[in-house]
Amino acid sequence: MTDTQPTPATRGRRGPSPIFLGLAAIALLSGGALFLGIGAPGIVAFFFVLSAWVITLCLHEFAHALVAYRNGDESVVHRGYLTLDPLRYTHPVFSIVLPLIFVLLGGIGLPGGAVFVDHRALRTRGARSRVSAAGPLTNLAIAIVLAVVLAVGIGMDAPRGVNAGMPHLDFWAALAFLLFLQVTATVLNLLPIPGLDGFGIIEPYLPATWLARAARIAPFAILILFGMLWIPVVNTAFFGAILGILSVMGVPVELVGTGYGLFQFWR
Repeated sequence: MTDTQPTPATRGRRGPSPIFLGLAAIALLSGGALFLGIGAPGIVAFFFVLSAWVITLCLHEFAHALVAYRNGDESVVHRGYLTLDPLRYTHPVFSIVLPLIFVLLGGIGLPGGAVFVDHRALRTRGARSRVSAAGPLTNLAIAIVLAVVLAVGIGMDAPRGVNAGMPHLDFWAALAFLLFLQVTATVLNLLPIPGLDGFGIIEPYLPATWLARAARIAPFAILILFGMLWIPVVNTAFFGAILGILSVMGVPVELVGTGYGLFQFWR
């Protein structure tokens, strides 16, 4: 987690930032246009998924900060972490470059925001674990909500099944791809790898010698993980597991592929 210094504009603020509200407006407008069939489907789906993805990244980091605040760390307020402002969670590489590369090239959702938590202010080791768990659990909650919306929407739009045709296919496909990103974000973030939330959950209980070694690995761990996902065997196993989870959630797998194709409109 990386420190970001507070500014007069954000110091002490807790309500949604104008940037977050702007992203919400983009997501609503592009989502509505996609549902109504207005504009080029691929371009509209791209803006819908990308803006919605950044919104969920903000919610992921907000969850970390909120749990930290409720467990004694008041510094998150002064750093602007409770404003849902994506700029407050920004690290040039881990917050912008890597997440965009992951999504644009590999269709992999991995929140890369960074918040600095004052662990000295947290009351217990359990509190530190809960702070780390809050992010991926937020992605899981969003995935469940999207799965319910998708199931209800498809049921109304295509009562005879997906293969019978849907009037709003592009919208549901984009939503399915967004759901796919949430599931990948949840699974990847829960891995016990230095630099990811899964490691943060168990970190308070590990010996100091282990933590020292993990600190040396952390800056490169995510890059190594992403590189491994390009190995055919690992790639097949990982995405097979993700699609299996989506199937259990009742998400038509073919919709995910359609949504990914729409998102990559330049191909």
